[in-house]
Amino acid sequence: MKTILLLSLAALACVHPVSAATTPSRPNILLIYADDIGYGDLSCYGATKVKTPNCDRLAAEGLRFTSAYCSSATCSPSRYSILTGEYAFRNQAVHILPGDAPLIIQPGRATLPATLKQAGYTTAAIGKWHLGLGDKDRKLNWNGEIKPGPLEVGFDYCFVIPATPDRVPCVYVQNHRVFNLDPADPLQVSYKKPFPGEPIGQNEPDSLKMGATGGHLGAIINGVSRIGFQTGGKSAEWKDEEMETVLAQQAVSFIETNRDKPFFLYYASHDIHVPRLPNARFVGKTTMGPRGDEIVEFDWATGQILDTLDRLKLAGNTLVILSSDNGPVLHDGYEDGAVEKAGNHRPAGVLRGGKYSLFEGGTCVPFIVRWPKEIKPGVSDAIISQVDLPATLAALTGQKSDLAAMPDSLNLLPALLGQSPHGRDEVVEYAHQTALRQGKWKYIMPGSTGDGPFSKKRINISAPGALYDLASDPGEKHDVAAAHPEIVKELSAKLARIQKVDLSGPEPAAASRSKKDSPEPSE
Repeated sequence: MKTILLLSLAALACVHPVSAATTPSRPNILLIYADDIGYGDLSCYGATKVKTPNCDRLAAEGLRFTSAYCSSATCSPSRYSILTGEYAFRNQAVHILPGDAPLIIQPGRATLPATLKQAGYTTAAIGKWHLGLGDKDRKLNWNGEIKPGPLEVGFDYCFVIPATPDRVPCVYVQNHRVFNLDPADPLQVSYKKPFPGEPIGQNEPDSLKMGATGGHLGAIINGVSRIGFQTGGKSAEWKDEEMETVLAQQAVSFIETNRDKPFFLYYASHDIHVPRLPNARFVGKTTMGPRGDEIVEFDWATGQILDTLDRLKLAGNTLVILSSDNGPVLHDGYEDGAVEKAGNHRPAGVLRGGKYSLFEGGTCVPFIVRWPKEIKPGVSDAIISQVDLPATLAALTGQKSDLAAMPDSLNLLPALLGQSPHGRDEVVEYAHQTALRQGKWKYIMPGSTGDGPFSKKRINISAPGALYDLASDPGEKHDVAAAHPEIVKELSAKLARIQKVDLSGPEPAAASRSKKDSPEPSE
């Protein structure tokens, strides 16, 4: 694995000692990871056009953070960071992955699940994976053993969507096999050309449940055209409308089976990612169409899991963490009316930008923690990043975090437990280029970046970069770089130091495989 030289690593790693936090008996740990839910999409964060009573209950009984960040404004990089403790820009293989990408987390490296497994936890990944499957040197056989994958990076059990719901293959993978696959109907996947005789959205738009654009005009599965092409495997194909129900049932089953021992569950919901096809019982629950209805569906799934903890009398000693992989997006390749039906709903709240954007709406996301036994209800303004979870949860469970493998993960246990109002001094935000928040200041390096709440329009930030005072201007409307050249110089230099890496070492396992970005930057 590539050697990383983070110049301020040693200092950063020692800034937040664990001594300020008590470490009681090991709790169960449940990480609920939403997909594309923005800072303003939950009613506990101010939404009024959709109600999320189960998320609200979690916030009322726990700690709601106002300055929590995913590490990237797109999916695969954020998921990489939350499991490895490493900013995604340090690994050349981490980008928006196609559905047939190889695993981008090197087997054997220290990860969040592997660390908790060492501490005696039974670990599971249920839901969206999108971190690649298989080895870069061998073509993946979807009809045989699918490895390496989640089980090779620390999970004992997995039931996952290989990539995204809008990408092939449209099947579940359980441990090392495609779930419910008929050997007599082998599954084939391609991201180069369609299979003869198989319908594709580009040729049969009138047969689709919803219109699609750009790269989403490939294989038609369940009446929806996807990115990429597949044939065979009919018995294994998912039904989008049933997906969240299937995943929630898997989560409940895992908790029931492992109720008598410490467990870590990474529940990565598919809601509210495109294509948005909520179950019939949620259709019409909001006035915002499928996007709003899937927020309600996500809240329902959260409630199913919380109710299971209550029923099994596990809630008191279970640490529940709820967050999202990146900021919100409305139109993202399918004609589902999300833009037209949003009305006055602001998915990013007061923040500027959304998914794909370096502005706050891209990476500042909901983040709620509940542990009734130890955490007092309230609100925290501490700056915290999902990249800190590996080191923080290692400290909680009495494990040492691997600084070489988790170079960007800080132990913020006192902040996570609400015992300290202080979190990170600074946090890196990433969306093809980087930005740095330090205290109230937000610096965006020169270059092109996305603007607008849900637009892919690009703007050019000229040298020396943009600077915003988030305390007085959380919506990043006023660039004050010209008035504070000394702050710009300081943050620019600090960001350069944090990004510096040693390129002399060997490449990460998957880095040498060519990047195959999707035809459209949907995640």
